[in-house]
Amino acid sequence: MPKRTRPTTWRTLAAAATAALTATLLTPVAADAAPRESRPVHSYDNAIREAVWVDTGLDEDENGGTDRVAVDIVRPREPAQRGRKVPVIMDASPYYSCCGRGNESQRKTYDANGDVVRMPLFYDNYFVPRGYAVVGVDLAGTSRSDGCVDVGGRSDIRSAKAVVDWLNGRGTAYTSRTGTERARADWTNGRTGMIGKSWDGTIANGVAATGVEGLETIVPIAAISSWYDYYFSQGAPLYDSGPDWLSQYVESPEARARCGAVQRELVAGAPRTGDRTPLWTARDYVRAAEKVRASVFLVHGMQDLNVRMQHVGPWWDALAAHGVKRKIWLSQTGHVDPFDFRRAEWVDTLHRWFDHELLGYDNGIDREPVADIERRPDQWVTSATWPPRGTHTATLRPHLGDEAGVGTLGLRRGKGIESFTDDPRLSETDWAARVDTRTPGKAGFVTGPLTRGLRLSGASEVTVTATPSTPTAHLSAVLVDLGPDTIRDYADDGEGIGTLPERTCWGASTEGDSSCFKETRATTTDVEHTVVSRGWADLGNHAGDGKGEPLVPGKRYTITLELAATDHVVPEGHRLALIVAGTDRGLIDPPADTPTLTLDLARTSARVPFVGGTAAFARATAGAHATATAPDAVLDGVSRPGVTAHRVPGVAR
Repeated sequence: MPKRTRPTTWRTLAAAATAALTATLLTPVAADAAPRESRPVHSYDNAIREAVWVDTGLDEDENGGTDRVAVDIVRPREPAQRGRKVPVIMDASPYYSCCGRGNESQRKTYDANGDVVRMPLFYDNYFVPRGYAVVGVDLAGTSRSDGCVDVGGRSDIRSAKAVVDWLNGRGTAYTSRTGTERARADWTNGRTGMIGKSWDGTIANGVAATGVEGLETIVPIAAISSWYDYYFSQGAPLYDSGPDWLSQYVESPEARARCGAVQRELVAGAPRTGDRTPLWTARDYVRAAEKVRASVFLVHGMQDLNVRMQHVGPWWDALAAHGVKRKIWLSQTGHVDPFDFRRAEWVDTLHRWFDHELLGYDNGIDREPVADIERRPDQWVTSATWPPRGTHTATLRPHLGDEAGVGTLGLRRGKGIESFTDDPRLSETDWAARVDTRTPGKAGFVTGPLTRGLRLSGASEVTVTATPSTPTAHLSAVLVDLGPDTIRDYADDGEGIGTLPERTCWGASTEGDSSCFKETRATTTDVEHTVVSRGWADLGNHAGDGKGEPLVPGKRYTITLELAATDHVVPEGHRLALIVAGTDRGLIDPPADTPTLTLDLARTSARVPFVGGTAAFARATAGAHATATAPDAVLDGVSRPGVTAHRVPGVAR
């Protein structure tokens, strides 16, 4: 597990800066009363709607001119009339034309002059009347923008960073895609917050990692922090495609025709070997966390099997190491926006966050708990810090049981060997369902029923010493809570939510842009086991240098699998299981061979972060004895995760 994060620190605005901001605040207040909340005092129907094209300084499509990206703006008219400057909420996305945003797949629409009529999502409806400008950026190579999509690389990030620069008086924009008339951002104070789900939130991470001045906060939702970890897990391929396929999926027809060179670079730089190349290094925002100036409000589903929780732990810890102001929500959902799993609380919290970060209002959000965690469907708890203070890793060790392949898990060092044969037809669901039964495709190790609840919080590591029978082998390790529960059905099409016909409204509406969205509800399922955390690796990456190598059959190798961060309580009476197996169907691709792997239990262990550490685990397992269910019992979980050859961050559900 990565080093436990230190408590969040909050930077305060200097008195002079606060005074300057107060002078330009948009909500009318008494001179002697500091505002605590922006209010909808401006006309949305009469808002200024305009488009500019910002020069990125690149010529990725090689047409002889620098690329310009389309920027659609909705801003309140009244502050401009009074000479007051407004902050900006920005969503930079590749999806505005091809695929749509939000649960209802909304696309931008335009009037005859080319000005935006409908901006997807509720941000403009809600925040423009409250004195914010809302900006929607078409990433380079998409919709009305020039350039090429390079999937998290220089072109993607420069698309959005150039807009932040322009908003702060450092860039150049034009009133048309090909014209020469300049556009100035003299209506904004430059204070910008970026927000977005999945690829959009990924861009926010990437722009923040440039350290660009004027970007005050980001709100990445289900976002990627390292593109390598979207496509691979320690050398094991997660999908049978690479970034070249994804770029073609979102590119405009014009870009697709012009961007062959970028496509070839993506293919050459992202080999399916799983080796870490310079292409991946350039798309690793965690490495640049020291540059981040913006505060970060991170939201992620703990059962997100598209942009997986592997993107949360390293990014969160790296931000902490550099003193970045942070807040986090962790839900039980899959790849879902908080607007669709906790709507009223989300809108209120986001409103207060932007008021604090962009307007400088002292509304107390900086003194509230850092983490909100969904413990059961629609039931949330908070933590003052995350992971909580007192969280320490305990080293758990597997032991042989009375039956081959069905062992125990405890604190004493184990001995002996266990073997399994990779079966690409099986998934984590199959393994967990038969954890108490000898099956050839996995090795399972289980505690006895806990005598008290045990909270896991953070990222785990599983070190495996294995001898393969073939030159290629993949490994999976999962932690499982064995016991009955009702959870969000993250493997369902809605990934934990169902969409209802009723609508609720969040902000002002116009004829062309309604603020009313379909309501949702939690979709739940009753289970006998819950997968808590997962990790995967190609055993050929055992050296940890980012390069794989063929294995020598019969030779012993040691590798540490990095499991995703999580926050989960294993209740009293439940059992905790560690399962080690091969291909996790639907989540990683199989190796070229079908190996049998033999585990050396004396050199195999799991480091798991518990609140209370080793002592908490010892207390929870004191007097507990591993009790297997009937030999043919099957522990029901969610249905097997869907097998998707091509996932699209932010689109596929």
